[in-house]
Amino acid sequence: MLLALAFLAFVPMVLEARRAVHHDRRLRAAGATEPAGDVYRLMQVAYPACFLAMIGEAWLRGSGTGAAFTMGLVTFSAAKGLKYWAIATLGTRWTFRVLVPPGSLRIVAGPYRWLRHPNYVAVVGELVGFALTAQAPFAGVTAVAGFSTLILARIRIEERALTPRDGMGSEGTKATEPESVG
Repeated sequence: MLLALAFLAFVPMVLEARRAVHHDRRLRAAGATEPAGDVYRLMQVAYPACFLAMIGEAWLRGSGTGAAFTMGLVTFSAAKGLKYWAIATLGTRWTFRVLVPPGSLRIVAGPYRWLRHPNYVAVVGELVGFALTAQAPFAGVTAVAGFSTLILARIRIEERALTPRDGMGSEGTKATEPESVG
């Protein structure tokens, strides 16, 4: 069970990280800039630590299957679906970092039509779903609360980076919607 949980958490995370690095390089080559003060470094450590903590609690509790497990898998899968929809919509503009290339506009297609930050909603959904799957209520609540704090800080940084300055751009100028570290 613990190996399955680790696979569920970390295989997609590694694949997403590879894609983010590839997109990061393309965005920087296109002249993208990164705002100061981003919480990316903290998120880079906290996100996998959240999953490790939940796996640790699952190990201590001897978690198994049942209704919470099934609800967790459904929630986790739905969150991944939303995340991958956001990633597909953003294409090469999706990365873990806030990178703003010159002259780009805010994406308003796909899930961005209804949510301003669907990828962040998905990340919280991943954590909630994984906590249910692992049957790790203490680590799950702590992970969701702690990582949500980082997400809120990230949103402030991202919105500030995307606000038009010096007469450049217009409302809605947006280069990238990084919105994820996982």
